[in-house]
Amino acid sequence: MKRLLFVCLMLLSTLGIAQGITGDWNALLKVSGQELPLIFHVTATETGYESTLDSPKQGALGLKANATTFENNTLTVSLAQLGITYTGTLGDDGNITGTFNQGGVELPLDLTKDEIGATPSKRPQEPKAPFPYEVEEVSYANKEAGITMAGTLTLPKSAKKNTTKYPAVILISGSGAQNRDEELLGHKPFLVLADHLTRNGFAVLRYDDRGTAQSTGDHSTATSADFATDAQAAFDYLLTRSDIDLDKIGFAGHSEGGFIAPMVAAKNKQVAFIALLAGVGQTGDAILTDQSYLIGKAQGVPEATLVKNRKISNTIFNLVKKYGANDEKSRYQIESYLETALKENPEIVPAGITAEQFSKQQLNTLLSPWFKYFIVTDPAQFLKQVSCPVLAINGSLDLQVPAKANLSAIEGYVKKGGNKDVTTIELANLNHLFQHTKTGNPAEYGTIEETFAPEALKVISDWLKEKTQ
Repeated sequence: MKRLLFVCLMLLSTLGIAQGITGDWNALLKVSGQELPLIFHVTATETGYESTLDSPKQGALGLKANATTFENNTLTVSLAQLGITYTGTLGDDGNITGTFNQGGVELPLDLTKDEIGATPSKRPQEPKAPFPYEVEEVSYANKEAGITMAGTLTLPKSAKKNTTKYPAVILISGSGAQNRDEELLGHKPFLVLADHLTRNGFAVLRYDDRGTAQSTGDHSTATSADFATDAQAAFDYLLTRSDIDLDKIGFAGHSEGGFIAPMVAAKNKQVAFIALLAGVGQTGDAILTDQSYLIGKAQGVPEATLVKNRKISNTIFNLVKKYGANDEKSRYQIESYLETALKENPEIVPAGITAEQFSKQQLNTLLSPWFKYFIVTDPAQFLKQVSCPVLAINGSLDLQVPAKANLSAIEGYVKKGGNKDVTTIELANLNHLFQHTKTGNPAEYGTIEETFAPEALKVISDWLKEKTQ
């Protein structure tokens, strides 16, 4: 997983093969009670073929295959990053009959050049202009990093515009490079949240992650500590505005953003409140191993495989923590362990990629600045130093940041630091994105029409009103 906001898409990469294979192929993947239309675009190259995949309902476009083979009319496709393989046979009727496999879960998937009714995604909660509030495009400097951040500030309309000062909420996105709306799989959670909070009397600042959209900088080399300086820069910017109540500026962070908000509040005692939305209380290695187990279980991966994967992951994470910043020593130890683990468990290696290639991919992730920081940095040290009011909410079916373990940890660490003003709430039947769900499986995120459960929005705005009025 690269970041907390891990999206285990039930998708595959595509095809490209012999004569008659090029062009657009359509499929309907049936998973978790949902029907997911897919479109494969196959083109010929000088050395073979390449392909991309669109999943319109999930807002995922142009996903590129990393390996494709076609021998004896049998097509094999691999999307190694997601542990996905597809095997299909081209028939005399011009269609492909095959099987989609992810993490040991097999699903039938047939491809055809005939059109399949792929209806566009519905996002009924997404607000549309004109808005009953002011919308202002802003930019400001993160002087510490030497970059410029860009975002949107929304402010409630007021007849006393020149004298009204609003409490303000700064939104911090989850993991991965995301724009100011925290856009993911066709959903825009921060657009919906900002709209709700502004209608309830709050100024809201949401911004593009560094190196994303209109913000400058390099996202790929940054850690959560670097992103914390971006959040602090947003806070400093709001301090310069005459329409903001300078004593009532705080943060609402989702997922990794719920790890970053306490980092800022621990240092900056001017922060008036923090709301942690699926925020982190467990250590990084515990989060990742629990996440992998729960998602795999939801997708039907055998228990024996899940236990084996947890053991391998724990060993690797312990090596990362043991050798810390010593990249050379870490690489040698992890590479040696992976070599042995892959020999003993060859089924771990996705089809279409060699064990050496897979090992290299894993090493690049494990030794990236972000990953190492996340694994070795305990959120307890920041939570214990937070002195402002804290809200922590999770969905009961959050498989990425398990509710009970993380809410309990957050509450315990905050109180251990002497701060008794902490509220934790587990919301029934909501997933990591605060959508209503039956399983919590990340494969459903893009297929669910709801972007942000109304009861979750109300909990957040009611708590903020209580703490700022």
